[in-house]
Amino acid sequence: MASACSIRVRGVVQGVGFRPFVYRLAYANTLAGWVLNGDQGVEIHLEGAERDMETFVQEMRSKHPSASTISEIEVEPAHYEGLNEFTIRESHRAGRPVVHVSPDLPVCEDCLKECFDSSDRRYRYPYINCTNCGPRYSVILALPYDRASTTMMAWPMDAYCDSEYHDPANRRFHAQPVACSNCGPNVTLRQNGLDLASGWDAVRRTAELLCEGRIVAIKGLGGYHLACDARNPIATAALRARKYRKEKPFALMVKDIGAASRLVFLTSDAEELLTSSARPIVLAQARLELEGVSPDNHDLGLMLPYTPLQHLLFAAGGPEALVMTSANRSNEPIAYEDADALRRLSGIADAFLIGERPIARRVDDSIARVGAFGPVVFRRSRGYAPNAVARLPIKRPVLALGSDLKNTITLVVDGHAFVSHHIGDLSHYQGFQAFAKTIEDFISMYDIDTGDLLVVHDCHPQYASTNHAATLLAQETRAIQHHRAHLASVLAERGEWEKSILGVSFDGTGFGDDGSIWGGEIFIGSLERGFERVAHLRAATLPGGDGAAQCPVQAASGFLVQIDGLPDLTQPPFHFTSHYQDAVQLIHHNVRTFSTTSAGRLFDAAAALLGFVRESTFEGQAAIWLEQLARDSASVEAYPFPITNGELDFRPLLEAMIRDRLRGRGVSDIARCFQRGVAAGTTELILQLCSSRAIDTVVLSGGVFQNELLLEDLKSLLLPHRLDIWTNHAVPPNDGGISLGQAALAAFGNFNDVKHSVREGVVHA
Repeated sequence: MASACSIRVRGVVQGVGFRPFVYRLAYANTLAGWVLNGDQGVEIHLEGAERDMETFVQEMRSKHPSASTISEIEVEPAHYEGLNEFTIRESHRAGRPVVHVSPDLPVCEDCLKECFDSSDRRYRYPYINCTNCGPRYSVILALPYDRASTTMMAWPMDAYCDSEYHDPANRRFHAQPVACSNCGPNVTLRQNGLDLASGWDAVRRTAELLCEGRIVAIKGLGGYHLACDARNPIATAALRARKYRKEKPFALMVKDIGAASRLVFLTSDAEELLTSSARPIVLAQARLELEGVSPDNHDLGLMLPYTPLQHLLFAAGGPEALVMTSANRSNEPIAYEDADALRRLSGIADAFLIGERPIARRVDDSIARVGAFGPVVFRRSRGYAPNAVARLPIKRPVLALGSDLKNTITLVVDGHAFVSHHIGDLSHYQGFQAFAKTIEDFISMYDIDTGDLLVVHDCHPQYASTNHAATLLAQETRAIQHHRAHLASVLAERGEWEKSILGVSFDGTGFGDDGSIWGGEIFIGSLERGFERVAHLRAATLPGGDGAAQCPVQAASGFLVQIDGLPDLTQPPFHFTSHYQDAVQLIHHNVRTFSTTSAGRLFDAAAALLGFVRESTFEGQAAIWLEQLARDSASVEAYPFPITNGELDFRPLLEAMIRDRLRGRGVSDIARCFQRGVAAGTTELILQLCSSRAIDTVVLSGGVFQNELLLEDLKSLLLPHRLDIWTNHAVPPNDGGISLGQAALAAFGNFNDVKHSVREGVVHA
């Protein structure tokens, strides 16, 4: 007997070939009805035998397209209408959308085969795609996801593409960006203001320029890259000079896994991450040194080609390994609009490979690695964003504005927490503009009624994001403390609301409850109850505010001033610069000095004692240098890092470093003993608190936990004690995960509306 049911599917189910899949599945099970994209996801009406409908639901759950993710399926009885066929209906909007927007997808094997088949209509077409691959988030202008709501709206399909688009048996059935060289966008090579070539000829000539050692700006999915031959030190040196990027490592794009294996040591887990649908930049240990690519660093960051154009460049004879760095000057946001790219990059790039398809929003490449506790994302952007990463128990919309560095925002819609792409540093005008535009995008895309909106932001009163919160139309605006948000992000990822944990939040800085600069904090609590600060790093002095984050000897002065009997640190073997003496004078006169418990600045101080006495040229450089130095040592000795009155006392730790340096011990061994000491002291504090509070789970979050050697040490030291160790996986442990933590704490009403004032010059990073 025929009956009917209504099905609602939530998750990443729009723009990933889900409706064509449902269409074919319905016909295979002799069912009538319809499917459409709705506000909540995909809506389905089925009519037929109950057994066939049950089979349909089972197969939909188990055989859905690989690019899709099903988070929820609702099946309810429906009115039987007597339909005699199954159709795909036009999308509709009936309420607020909560559909999960698909991240951009790498080109699939089927499209690549066609792209390199000389008999195929799309032979060497740089924008080939289908329902299984291609642009999504970077071209979507509005929801639901239809061609008219994407940056492809200006290219009507020709008869050939239209026939594929409407053919249920074709994998381009309802593929919104479908196009070919006859009806779609293409690429053009521009040099010295002149368009030199288009299509395949432009790609071929670009490959020739790269082989000649030229720098080319190449338009990708979410913005432009600056590319050059990674094995050409003259080219990489020129790129550094023109981009004002002194020492920060460059990311590489390699032709294939074989090329990757020739450059780095690839574990099976790293290879799996490298070839995943997100196609992130993956950090791995280098096999050889590429001059000018990754100075003073044992790791290389590699990614595989993910667009047809990138595959075509390698096929056209381009270098096997390309520097593929964000197209910008140092610290600026990536250029993604053609006119802006031509203007901003004119003094950097020798030529431009310009794609005609507009980009809706800049989306940087993601960065990840396989770490001691599994895969970890350091920059969550292309391939991951804007997926929902958590379900929170709140119906009210929440907008979390994140931090001012490595900024992301999170929007919670009907409990779904959507985390944006990486936005970056809000101190730059263009970065702040991108931040404001992303907020507008999210609120518009999800049709948020600001009259019901809860906005949450960091406690720091001088953050650009804090100030912007006051300008937003919202029903309520509240503050969330920085380090509690770090810990909350881990629990939100895991859906652990009630679990009591001990949380270690180590980073560079964050505004504390008492108005001082925190950064080495221990908490106990849960998402539901909030977090109580129970211990911390011994407070040091931070002279000069922001400058201390860029100048390790300046940061060191505020720690070393507490140590008696210091040698003359301006003399060998320390060679501290005049910045140190200037900072000491600030401390003695109590001018522009701040109290801090920053673990990040402690690592800077240690780096200064071992020879990093110049200014940092990128964030975290001194700490990264220190970790790389420590990796050259096999020592497992730990310098003392004792616990005194609930404080981790850094003085014995630094005193031991100074003694060994004066004795002439190798700096790599000293660095290793420092790292091990931090891990051992932190472990002892964790064990004491977990034992006294009967806690069995430890959460580690904050930018310091990007230090892989520290995580390895903590894992080895804690493993015998049978504690569960939780870290970030879906969002970064650095400030890129702050917005999710803010949203999670807001869902439970755990606010920290700090009223303390702060003087000018307080550290932001």
